[in-house]
Amino acid sequence: MAQKPNIPKGTRDFSPLEMAKRNYIFNTIKDVYALYGFQQIETPAMETLGTLMGKYGEEGDKLLFKVLNSGDYLSKIDDKELMERNALHLAARLCEKGLRYDLTVPFARYVVMHREELQLPFKRYQIQPVWRADRPQKGRYREFYQCDADVVGSDSLLNEVELMQIVDTVFTRFGIRVQIKINNRKILSGIAEVIGAADKIVDITVAIDKLDKIGIDNVNQELRENGLSEEQIEKLQPIISLAGTNEEKLAVIAEVLKDSETGLKGVEETKFIIDMLKTSGLKNEIQLDLTLARGLNYYTGAIFEVKALDVQIGSITGGGRYDNLTGIFGMPGLSGVGISFGADRIFDVLNQLDLYPKEAVNGTQLLFINFGEKETAYCLPVASKARQAGIRTEVFPDSVKMKKQMSYANAKQIPFVALAGENEIGEGKLTLKNMITGEQQLVTPEELIDEVTK
Repeated sequence: MAQKPNIPKGTRDFSPLEMAKRNYIFNTIKDVYALYGFQQIETPAMETLGTLMGKYGEEGDKLLFKVLNSGDYLSKIDDKELMERNALHLAARLCEKGLRYDLTVPFARYVVMHREELQLPFKRYQIQPVWRADRPQKGRYREFYQCDADVVGSDSLLNEVELMQIVDTVFTRFGIRVQIKINNRKILSGIAEVIGAADKIVDITVAIDKLDKIGIDNVNQELRENGLSEEQIEKLQPIISLAGTNEEKLAVIAEVLKDSETGLKGVEETKFIIDMLKTSGLKNEIQLDLTLARGLNYYTGAIFEVKALDVQIGSITGGGRYDNLTGIFGMPGLSGVGISFGADRIFDVLNQLDLYPKEAVNGTQLLFINFGEKETAYCLPVASKARQAGIRTEVFPDSVKMKKQMSYANAKQIPFVALAGENEIGEGKLTLKNMITGEQQLVTPEELIDEVTK
């Protein structure tokens, strides 16, 4: 007996219904990106390992899927090398390419390669799959999509304001209530400076970024383990638990950071973004959250994270300002700011809240029953007119029992079925059946189109 096929762990098939839902998510995000002047690019699934290696840290390098060289890839490897079984050395000799780990490094490579063609500021968006050789578990896959948008070549904080408007518009269109959290890495650097732990900024931000997941006691324990004194940890407590309006928090933190030039610059930038957003009619709340740190240490200015209010789930969008996107490829000084929508988590939220519009997930709207060659020849021109009117239409391909054709319509949840037998053809009409109500009526082709498009 033939072995049943399977797919690699950490990957998924998507059914037609799931694809309709995913396309609704991607198309909504694309439409909003385009509204703000962002242009789409795509980069290859494979990049050279020279592009990918060393950009994600030692752990990231281990999670890269490497692609064997074509042809006789063992021809240049001697027996001694094989016997040593040094996996990293052999991978370097056998593989020149790898699957992309994220969209950011390929984007940086793209900007450096195409710098002369780009009009700065360059506003790009990219919606493509990425691959990580991670241990698959619930909610974590080896192949998943990222939906990134970035502006490079501009230091203006209006870019941050625009990106927050994009976030607000996308989630308003989805019907998901969210809270948009904002902070600034300069504020976090200033806090580390004033408590006398400037050299521990990475340790501090990594620890407090886990506050929601592990709680204040465990955050404090992690800070102790990273070498902060009890006095320094004590000074952090009122900052971590700061409450009040955005304005009140900014006033307090400005006083705390009055001796830190970097910290005050972060306060100034955050105040500008929040003040500008007040005038833009956002539908969702912006909250200054001083515990927001974001795990990626290349952020240098504003940082963002979006939480769904009606579903227990992690961040569904994130991003921030970085100063040196292209420095990893020898082109320093190109500042940028970007966001990334978590399509898989948004998919889960929309499912839990049942927020997909019917027109986004419904497939065929109208099915023509096949009674034979003569009847089908009569129906085909009507089906063409229906499609021209934007109605998603099928003609059943086989002249089989009507019960089987009706079962097909029910299984696919097709709301209308059209029938044309000898009597209908004689009158130049069709019988239109509403599969939801069971109602039937004799209609002209024009009336059929009007009825279905209602």
